[in-house]
Amino acid sequence: MLYRHTLLPVLLRVEAETAHETTLRLLSLVDRWPAAYRLLRRLIAVDDARLRVHCWNLQFGNPLGIAAGLDKNAVAVHVWGALGWGHVEVGTVTPLPQAGNPRPRLFRLPQDRAVINRMGFPGEGALAVRMRLARRPWDAPPVGVNLGANRASVEAGRAVADYLTGLETFAARAAYLAINISSPNTAGLRALQHGAALDELLEALSRRRAALRPELPLLLKLAPDLDDAALEAIADAALRHGWDGLVATNTTLARPAALRSPARDEAGGLSGAPLRARSTAVIRRLRQASAGRLPIIGVGGVFTADDVLEKLAAGATLVQVYTGMLYEGPLMARRICLELLHRLEQSGARALGELVGAQS
Repeated sequence: MLYRHTLLPVLLRVEAETAHETTLRLLSLVDRWPAAYRLLRRLIAVDDARLRVHCWNLQFGNPLGIAAGLDKNAVAVHVWGALGWGHVEVGTVTPLPQAGNPRPRLFRLPQDRAVINRMGFPGEGALAVRMRLARRPWDAPPVGVNLGANRASVEAGRAVADYLTGLETFAARAAYLAINISSPNTAGLRALQHGAALDELLEALSRRRAALRPELPLLLKLAPDLDDAALEAIADAALRHGWDGLVATNTTLARPAALRSPARDEAGGLSGAPLRARSTAVIRRLRQASAGRLPIIGVGGVFTADDVLEKLAAGATLVQVYTGMLYEGPLMARRICLELLHRLEQSGARALGELVGAQS
């Protein structure tokens, strides 16, 4: 509440990407100071066994995670755990550094609790991120790495090679890898979600994973703009190639008629509250299509404990936040975790899974 009424109005006066970068720089100071990390974690993080999630032989302190896009270059990767998040997904990381699309490329839609971005995978590249991930405190939450392909590689038809490079770079460092073939801001990338191109990608990464680290979870991040037939085909392909999970969803190219903010017509992917219902529907369809055999990380429009429970009830195992964090502030994970515990106490449930079942 304090953040929404005091700090957020100030941040909204600053150009969106500049505000984002400044916030990350401030958070990175904590990342470099172990005593500050431990103090923050003690004051803010909610540690309760009833919220824990076990998946892919990993232990998550709670189902909430930071989605890719918030900390692209892993500059504040450790502080998210101190702020109470159960995991963080850094990136999207490309093999080589690239500038991304011209600025401005990040737009807030405050009346809609949404964001539009056309970033185009800007970042410092895989080697810089790998070096930062080497400096992890022992009690940090699981860190996944979201992998992308450089624009030049996609244009030249060499995207698969870039994903293989990313896997090789992070196989020893990442808790899991999320393969991003669903960003709408790199021309041609979404074609990898279909047919022979999808099979080639999944098979190549499966083979390389088997040679490097067979237990490394591989996840596929999908667009919300796919129809049911495409979602079913992707779930089938993921199962056939021995993949471990899905991330649903990325941003959408759709523009709901109800959008009110002046930036609503900007080009790029829309995230936040307007995406909530569609991402939940995609989660539900993927859960059905895979008969529950593919754990799903649900992303899109999460702001409250009710939003978390909705995603979990639809079939998600974990839930991630991007836009909600921008509008709700650094104590968001603590607030939601405390609310989930309150719901557990009210219902008499002993674990979050029981509460989700009651919501179904």
